[in-house]
Amino acid sequence: MLAGKLTDKLDRVIARHDELRDTLASGENLDGGDYGRMSKELSDLSVVVEAVNEYRSQLSELDDLISVIEDADTEPEMKDMIGDEMREITGRLPELERRVQILLLPKDEADEKDAILEVRAGTGGDEAALFAADLFRMYQRFAERHGWTSELISLNETGIGGFKEAVMGIRGRNVFQRLKFESGVHRVQRVPETESQGRVHTSAATVAVLPEAEEVDIDIDTGDLRVDTYRAQGAGGQHVNKTDSAVRITHIPSNIVVQCQDNKSQHKNRATAMKLLRARLYEAERQRKDSARAADRKNQVGSGDRSERIRTYNFPQGRITDHRISLTIYKLDKFMDGELDEMVDALITDDEATQLAELEV
Repeated sequence: MLAGKLTDKLDRVIARHDELRDTLASGENLDGGDYGRMSKELSDLSVVVEAVNEYRSQLSELDDLISVIEDADTEPEMKDMIGDEMREITGRLPELERRVQILLLPKDEADEKDAILEVRAGTGGDEAALFAADLFRMYQRFAERHGWTSELISLNETGIGGFKEAVMGIRGRNVFQRLKFESGVHRVQRVPETESQGRVHTSAATVAVLPEAEEVDIDIDTGDLRVDTYRAQGAGGQHVNKTDSAVRITHIPSNIVVQCQDNKSQHKNRATAMKLLRARLYEAERQRKDSARAADRKNQVGSGDRSERIRTYNFPQGRITDHRISLTIYKLDKFMDGELDEMVDALITDDEATQLAELEV
């Protein structure tokens, strides 16, 4: 049975649903913007109310059956039939209750947004850069498997196939919801190709996943920006063009610095850099409003040290372990090929369980 804060929230949701329904039906004092916003809210709440009605209907039916089976005039054969029906309803109730509970959880407004995913080499030199490249390709394949589109935003290569830093934008349905728990330090244990004695080395890479912000999501005062242009460079420091097309933007109040040099057009590089800046400022503001999440982006990503990690990829044993939920999966090859859903689903379920526990107190 639903109890505690969940019951109180359920009553508020139903009251808000009915209020919106009546307001929209009357159509009084509503402009186009208000109508659209309220219609969307009503649509979202209707899903919750439908689930609640189904749950309550099953509870009511169960009560009716109990009354019949406890009636002394009910024939034994009828009681057997009712008993079977009661067992069916009792078996469905936990799933229906769980669905209602999940729908009542506070929604992360960023879940439906596209995402910007950044991978950086951490501790471990060349091997860390190679692992960063492997992670980046892993997320590209994960995006492909979900039918999302990915776009390379920025890439800083080492010259031996590794990535010092790589950034891509990913667009699709519920991208941020599925990727947001990937932020943190990823540690790898494997024998590098350059290791002649077969010794296992440990290195790390950091991943940051940011919800992509629109201009309406965050207001940036151009007076708070310092924009520098410079000549783009390739691996090894060589200049890759003869014009100052690369752009570096510093947001002075927050000291956040973004840069882009991948396009030959300074205009395109500036637009991309602004996209990155909006995402980082939006994420910082989002985290300030939600104390349950990481305090800021630095805490989310970590320093890249081996000791700070959310996940370990052990190649000799073919396993991946997520240390936040103590889950180990022995499908490393498939995982690196983008089959992350088992891990992602477990992380989402764990987060939902944590939120439910807080609501039920």
